[in-house]
Amino acid sequence: MATITSNSFSGDTLEIIAFRLHDQEFCVKTTTIREIRGWAPSTPIPHAPADVIGVMNLRGSVIPIIDLSYKLGMKSTVANERSAIVVTEVHNMVIGMLVDRVSDILTISSNQIQPVPEVSASFDKSFSEGIIASESGMICFLNLSKMFKGSEIDDLAA
Repeated sequence: MATITSNSFSGDTLEIIAFRLHDQEFCVKTTTIREIRGWAPSTPIPHAPADVIGVMNLRGSVIPIIDLSYKLGMKSTVANERSAIVVTEVHNMVIGMLVDRVSDILTISSNQIQPVPEVSASFDKSFSEGIIASESGMICFLNLSKMFKGSEIDDLAA
């Protein structure tokens, strides 16, 4: 049985925002979220990384919009009227993440977060803080600071 390491969570409570990508549930800490916006088309930028849909104007600031499904190795999200842009701050940079829809804002006990099981020696689980079992299924708890490394963020801002 795996244990949660010391850089994970203690017995505190956390507020999380849950959202759907295709038929799967994911979440992040609410403290990383600036706002949630309805879907609006973005402006494509030439030679952008494959997970960057484009950029949008957020009250005078141009921010990159990331296809979070594609970033996580899933098929790209096709935006519709239920889609949302979750605006987050990672490494002092504001990023919009396209999700299928926002599900809920929850308060959970940090001891509800279980470690990601080892799948193979080459399995990279760094994007995930852990797994939360809920009544409706499993929720993958994402680690945005590991998903978006500082140098990658700098490249988006350039």
